[in-house]
Amino acid sequence: MGIASVPEVGPAPPPTQWVTDVLPGFEQLTLPLADDDEGAVVATLVRRVQPGALDAGVDLLYVHGWIDYFFQTHLADFWESLGVRFHALDLRKYGRSLRAHQTPGFITDLRAYDEEIGAALAAMGHGTDAGTGRTLVLMGHSTGGLTVSLWADRHPGVADALVLNAPWLEFQTRYLGRRVLEGPVRAQAAVAPRSHLVNVDQGFYARSISRRFEGEWDYDESWRPDLGWRATPAWLAAVFSGHERVAHGLAIDAPIIVLLSAHSIPPVRWSDEMKRTDTVLDVPGIMRRVPNLGTLVTLARFEGALHDVTLSTADVRARVWAELTRWFHAYVAPPEAPAPPRTFWGRVRDVFRVSTGSTAGEG
Repeated sequence: MGIASVPEVGPAPPPTQWVTDVLPGFEQLTLPLADDDEGAVVATLVRRVQPGALDAGVDLLYVHGWIDYFFQTHLADFWESLGVRFHALDLRKYGRSLRAHQTPGFITDLRAYDEEIGAALAAMGHGTDAGTGRTLVLMGHSTGGLTVSLWADRHPGVADALVLNAPWLEFQTRYLGRRVLEGPVRAQAAVAPRSHLVNVDQGFYARSISRRFEGEWDYDESWRPDLGWRATPAWLAAVFSGHERVAHGLAIDAPIIVLLSAHSIPPVRWSDEMKRTDTVLDVPGIMRRVPNLGTLVTLARFEGALHDVTLSTADVRARVWAELTRWFHAYVAPPEAPAPPRTFWGRVRDVFRVSTGSTAGEG
């Protein structure tokens, strides 16, 4: 795509200054955050420069997953076709927000993301004291799905609905495997938080989505490397803490839809089946956690879908859009205004039209 590589550290633009984004037709807003032990920290909010004319009174904030950033312009196209004002957030140390002095994706507690989510919502007009009257939807993919789920649980009454695209609600080895690994991971995180864990990513998922291989999508490999980043024990310990909270049950007070592939396979050896299944997460393990999210949860599974179901083939995407549209109109879109009650003579005119086909008597 020809996107610029990771920028050097420099003064952050003011939080009210929108500038041209790397994606044509989009603009970005840098959100300065509190410094951490690596130095300056920012997040980045992205939106369309010219949103569509249709406005349903709904705003959506999208949060990406691990080793990812927002490049899915077709996702914005879909939501905007429903009249939704789409925004995407590149979290700290990812994509547009990654700086040369930072460890990619590094974090020690998923609650730290509250800062940029709060800043993004404020920029969208959904700050703590805002009264826009607009509906707010949060959408998260993979680790982003876990992050927004935990956020919504901690901030009841803020989000009106959640869309979770293959949310990472449980570790791939499921509960028992996670508990076996958790002790050594936390011990390593305590003494060497930025050390590297074994990298099991062989690039199979990138092979299934990238136009350079067997997929159809373009993205910046410096922001989304084919073999991923080496995960750190501190980051994985933070994810494990999130998984444990989900296992104990959340109480999200908004309608939720969870989008999953119908199948998953471990990424051990390449096969063409990997172009039609989730090769990142364990779908059965995720399904077991879906009821733990809240009181109103819809689960939609799609035959032939990839890990990010919105990056699947066109026929799968069409089914995803259809299901999301049905769910949106059932739980999110404002109801159509009722027609004004008809008078007695108005009903008489209607009967006259039907029986004669005439338009006489108007007025």
